[in-house]
Amino acid sequence: MSAKRFIVSFAIGFSIILSGWPAFADIYRYRDENGIWHFSNIKSDRRYKLYIRERPDVFIEKHSEIIRQASERFGIKTSLIKAVIHAESGFDEYAISKKGAQGLMQLMPKTQEDMDVENPYKPVENIFGGTQYLSNLLGRYNNDIRLALAAYNAGPENVDKYNGVPPFPETKNFIKKVLDYYDRYEKAGK
Repeated sequence: MSAKRFIVSFAIGFSIILSGWPAFADIYRYRDENGIWHFSNIKSDRRYKLYIRERPDVFIEKHSEIIRQASERFGIKTSLIKAVIHAESGFDEYAISKKGAQGLMQLMPKTQEDMDVENPYKPVENIFGGTQYLSNLLGRYNNDIRLALAAYNAGPENVDKYNGVPPFPETKNFIKKVLDYYDRYEKAGK
């Protein structure tokens, strides 16, 4: 078997394996000048093109009952809770950010304490704590979703300091991402 055939066979086999497994993130690939395929879950080079789109539906289903219960308890639409989880952790219940946020809804230790979350990696505690926190923020900002999301990401002190969405690229991107997911979940009736 030639090297080129091996590479193509490997790529096909790899894609078959991945297509059967749920993924936490998109997979990108590119072929270099030697015909070798490179795969990554991060688009770290302009040559990478989307190869496999993530499948959060598998993970949504896993946590759907908890999300439904949190929605009822705190009066937040399930589609908004799912959108926040999707943007924050990609439905990875063991996610940890560089800043120390943990779990599905990426709760910081102080927020965990305030929301009585003992184990941030336990989905029921994380989702209930994150939804309660989001509910508190929506109440604080008169149900303005953009301001509540800005506060969820950058902290309420920054929203108050700037009297609106803080001028942080990360926060602006977070709001856009959540609202895009929220719109998709609303349209899908999820």
